[in-house]
Amino acid sequence: MDVLEHNEFSNLSEEHITLGKFQSLDPNEYLYLDGNSLTTADLVRLGKGLFKIKLTNHAEEKVNEAREVIETILKENRVIYGVNTGFGKLAQTIIPQDNVERTRMLLALRINVLAKGYSGISMETVQAMINAFNASCLSWVPEKGTVGASGDLAPLAHLTLGLMGEGRMWSPRSGWGHAKTVLECNGLTPLVLKAKEGLSLINGTQMISSMGAEVVERAVGVARQADVIAALSLEALRGTTKAFHSDVHAVRPHPGQVEVALRLRSLLDSEVFPSQISESHRLCDRVQDAYTLRCIPQVHGVVNDTIAFVKSLLFTELNSATDNPLVFAERGETISGGNFHGEYPAKALDYLAIGVHELASMSERRTERLVNPSLSELPAFLVENGGINSGFMMAHCTAAALVSENKTLCHPSSVDSLSTSAATEDHVSMGGWAARKALRVVEHVEQVLAIELLAACQALEFLRPLKSTTPLEKVHELVRSVVRPWDCDRQMSPDIEAAHMLLREGKARNKPLLSIISCAVQCKLLSQSSLSQDGLSDRCAHLVIIANAFN
Repeated sequence: MDVLEHNEFSNLSEEHITLGKFQSLDPNEYLYLDGNSLTTADLVRLGKGLFKIKLTNHAEEKVNEAREVIETILKENRVIYGVNTGFGKLAQTIIPQDNVERTRMLLALRINVLAKGYSGISMETVQAMINAFNASCLSWVPEKGTVGASGDLAPLAHLTLGLMGEGRMWSPRSGWGHAKTVLECNGLTPLVLKAKEGLSLINGTQMISSMGAEVVERAVGVARQADVIAALSLEALRGTTKAFHSDVHAVRPHPGQVEVALRLRSLLDSEVFPSQISESHRLCDRVQDAYTLRCIPQVHGVVNDTIAFVKSLLFTELNSATDNPLVFAERGETISGGNFHGEYPAKALDYLAIGVHELASMSERRTERLVNPSLSELPAFLVENGGINSGFMMAHCTAAALVSENKTLCHPSSVDSLSTSAATEDHVSMGGWAARKALRVVEHVEQVLAIELLAACQALEFLRPLKSTTPLEKVHELVRSVVRPWDCDRQMSPDIEAAHMLLREGKARNKPLLSIISCAVQCKLLSQSSLSQDGLSDRCAHLVIIANAFN
């Protein structure tokens, strides 16, 4: 999913979707949903079209049992909110029974929460939604219009509208068209909703949460690679590794801090991976580095812990019943509650944006040190013939602009609330904006780190013929496979875009990880044939620990 703009929920627009870009589904690959075990990574994979969907047998049973409760209520003519009444302020309005009646991640997540069996929806309707997902029939859904309290009502209503054969819809087979035509083109028929099903399909936090899953998975990827890029910059700036000693972090053992320090030690000069650059300044009189180098574990570490917290919270949210009223089939009862309120994912995504932003804040300052000759002892703006060439001058300005924009975007949306639905919904989460902001913040962080990655690799060119460690040299090789060294001024935006794509694909993490794993394998083979097995085995075990730190 691209950063959301132009009032659309995803990049499913005529301008963005083509059959050639869409990833077709393997008819034999299914992901089973049960309403309890869907992860953020699973949901992103579903969004990319890597799996079709089925419900587990137990989930089908739960759905059917809850629907039986609704049918009983209707037969007994009991008045129950959302079953045979209006919604919100109109809850006192009883609706005749025959009048009772929202691409991919959103649809998949809605199916998953319905699979818990607390919504009272019929298995027939859930199966129709699954069939639409598996055929990639995706409704047009706007990104704006939810206050994130009584569920993401407007976006989910658009999702449902297409399934009902109304509004616009897209599929690989048909392209964009009227929803009824798209469904028929794929051998499907529009939904005909039964009692309570209208509310069951639009009441919940699935837009906030599905977008949040995208945000948190991208945050995981960029946080891992931020450590690699920071290590490259430290090498280029000829910094010291003393601040990353395990003893320093053992006495302040926050998990993220300890993990980042381990990753830095694995990438920088060591007995396993010696660095000629580090060796060249080993006897210098510098005692310590600036904070953006020395405090990488402490700052990057809390980002990692923030991401872990939000990921855990979203796992719960992805697998929660957020409908209202809820149907408890085991005792034949419905209860009106407030699980639709989006405060949990809204607050978490505001927190995630604030946390992940610090990666860009640190990165921009390291880029400043790289391009500033009084701080780096390198050519000004990392280019020869300064004055004729401006080198990375404007690239650093771009990074500064993105960091500044992020500071505004990090203002929490969830501190705001406006009463809606004639004061029935008198406190709201604004979680839709929290999710959209967080996605934009993560995108900016990726771009700022892409600029630092280019600058660090360019700085290494001025230290040749000295080499860095094997893992960092692999990253340098990766960058040079798509961006050539900066010898004179040229258009830089294609270079930044290429580096950004490397980060989006996780390659700046994969390259050093492969080097570490390869070294571990070679070490294991040597230990099996060497007379001094104990030392080699210890080294091998150490490499395995390091490799795990990158996962």
